Amino acid sequence: MVIDRALLEELLYVLGGLVVLWFAWRVLEWGWLSPRRLGRALRAQDLRGTAYRFPAGDLKDEARQLAAERAKPMPLQSHSISARVQPLVHNAVKEHGKISMIWVGPTPGVILHDPKLVREVLSNKFGHFKKEKLPSRFMKLIGLGLLNHEGDKWAVHRKIINHAFLLEKLKVT
Repeated sequence: MVIDRALLEELLYVLGGLVVLWFAWRVLEWGWLSPRRLGRALRAQDLRGTAYRFPAGDLKDEARQLAAERAKPMPLQSHSISARVQPLVHNAVKEHGKISMIWVGPTPGVILHDPKLVREVLSNKFGHFKKEKLPSRFMKLIGLGLLNHEGDKWAVHRKIINHAFLLEKLKVT
C-alpha cells in the first residue's frame, strides 16, 4: 500500500496543528482560565485582594515597590521592617485586611496575618500545605534534616529534635 506524499504532508500538518492547538490550550488554561477560576473561588469565600494580571500577577508591583522602598533610607529608630522587606504583603494587609490574597504569577497566595488563624491552619490542616522544594545548591549547603522532610519523615525527625527545645533545657542556669 503506497501512501501519496501529499496525503502524508497533509496528515503531518493536521497533527502539527493539533499539537499547537493543544499547547495553546494548556498555556491559556495555565495563564488565564485557572487563575480566574481560583480568584472567583477565593472571592466567594470573602477573601479580598488584588485582581489577577496576566502573566506575572503582582510580581511587577512587588519589584517596583521593593525598588521604591530600598531607595529610601530606613529610619534608625524603626524596628518595623515588614514594609521594607515585603512591601507587597505589607500593603495587601494594610489595604485588604489581615486575611487577604496576592498573586505570585498565576498562583494565588493567601495571607494570614492573624497568629491564631495561622496556628489553627498549621495544626489542623496537616498534609494540606506542601513545603517549597529547596534548590539543590541549598540542599547541599544545609543537608538533609527537618527543613526539607515532609510527612512521616518530618514527624519522626520532629520527635527526635523536640526534646532539645524543652523549656527546662533552654533555661539558663
